[in-house]
Amino acid sequence: MTTGVVFSEELKRHDTGSGHPESPTRIDAVVRALADASLEGKLSQLAPRAADKEEILLVHWDRLYREIADSASHDKTLLDADTIASRDTFELAHLATGTVLTAIEEVMEGNVANAFAFPRPPGHHAKPDKAMGFCVFNHVAIAAKFAQQRFQLKKILVIDFDVHHGNGTQKAFYTSPEVLYISTHQWPHYPGTGALAECGKDEGEGFTLNVPMSPGMGDRELARVFSELVIPVGLEFEPELILVSAGFDGHADDPLGGMDITRGGYARISHEIVRLAETVCSGRVVFALEGGYDVVALERSIVSTLASMTGERPEAQNVDNAAEELVTEVRNTHARYWKCLKK
Repeated sequence: MTTGVVFSEELKRHDTGSGHPESPTRIDAVVRALADASLEGKLSQLAPRAADKEEILLVHWDRLYREIADSASHDKTLLDADTIASRDTFELAHLATGTVLTAIEEVMEGNVANAFAFPRPPGHHAKPDKAMGFCVFNHVAIAAKFAQQRFQLKKILVIDFDVHHGNGTQKAFYTSPEVLYISTHQWPHYPGTGALAECGKDEGEGFTLNVPMSPGMGDRELARVFSELVIPVGLEFEPELILVSAGFDGHADDPLGGMDITRGGYARISHEIVRLAETVCSGRVVFALEGGYDVVALERSIVSTLASMTGERPEAQNVDNAAEELVTEVRNTHARYWKCLKK
């Protein structure tokens, strides 16, 4: 089977204004990536459906929904300091969420091996009650709730490797043992959440695992974090579906991040995620685009990630003692929750 890709050029109509980093050129980068000669014959392009109101309200408050709906009556609405809605945003936010829901339907029904959805605007900062950080609706959080409801799934793993912590996704599942949220992100950085001590609470204690990485860390550190923390915990959790918030703003060329990841680094962790899915959940994994604001780096990183999803094996990464202190600290914090981290 091929890898499904779900996107629509209609998402370019979400107008953030001149100079905003979350611009329509990001969709142009997706189009170029999907046309790359190295991927010819390996992808199935899938048309998205729009999510409906009931699906959006699986995560978001009705008050927020009405606030976004009201933005359709204005040329420009400032939802927070850097989150802008145009007249078309309300309509397109449903389509953006629908790209991820469509990807889940196609993967769960066995029509594609795995899938990459390309929503715009991104989603992982959107809280149940608040749009923020360029994000209007939280696509991955809605997708997890949708998969629980539609396919009766009890265990879903969300992996978020955006340079920014996905505070909205974390908040949506902070008390739930059915969704394990693992985030690797630059620390300290926007939005100020994602500290190591944030582990979930009540029944969800232990089901949030944050790996706050220092500025300047790159491929070696990320490979070590995935091989010794993310993948072992994923194997122990044994999810029925894996969702990935795939942000490429940790790339060395990205203007909004301070990390040193390359397209090769993204290819390697994507390969590991796909292998994890093949081991624990019959390959069922859906990637959803989050950040990535240098359009050349974004295009190339998407190509490399899709190559891994379609079966290409990237070069191994020598990690030596990369991120030794960080890995030890995470192990010490989470060993009481996960046997695989006890040493």
